[in-house]
This record gives sequence, C-alpha cells and structure tokens, in this order.
Amino acid sequence: MQLMYLHNVATLQIDSEKCNGCAACTHVCPHGVIEMRARKAVIRARDACMECGACRMNCPEAAIEVEAGVGCAHAIIRGMITGSPPQCGCGDASAD
Repeated sequence: MQLMYLHNVATLQIDSEKCNGCAACTHVCPHGVIEMRARKAVIRARDACMECGACRMNCPEAAIEVEAGVGCAHAIIRGMITGSPPQCGCGDASAD
C-alpha cells in the first residue's frame, strides 16, 4: 500500500545534472518516492514524500532539495505524535 499525503505540496526537487547515479536516495527514502531511471534519480511519487530529508542528507552531490521538517508532512506527523490535529497553516486538509 502506497501512503499518500496532501496533493502537490511536497518541496522535493532533484537536479538531474548534479545526480551521479549512486542511488543512495532510493535506499534511504522510507516511502519509495525516488527511483533510478537511466542512472539518474527521479521523483516517482511526489505526493508520498513526507519531507523527512533523508534523501537530501545522504546525497553526496547535493542534487536533492527538500525542506525537511516543514509544511504539511511535519504538521501531520507532529499531530500523530501529540494526538492533536495537524496545524500546518495551509488550509483545511480534510477538504482534499
């Protein structure tokens, strides 16, 4: 089962020019958001990205940008941990 978060809000970006094809990002991503195609990392499922930052931290070429711990994913996780509703400031998530 592929977990999905909010549609089109993840900050994840990959610069294919910088990617050296090491695939470290594919190994550390907890939701399989990134895959390798033609020896380059590409985003397979952006809406499954929880913006944890593991891919960015493990990319030796700094080819990945993601604002870890911000936005809706952070709010959802914090809400789950604290038992409170998510407060990401981007509107009513239940409307999606």
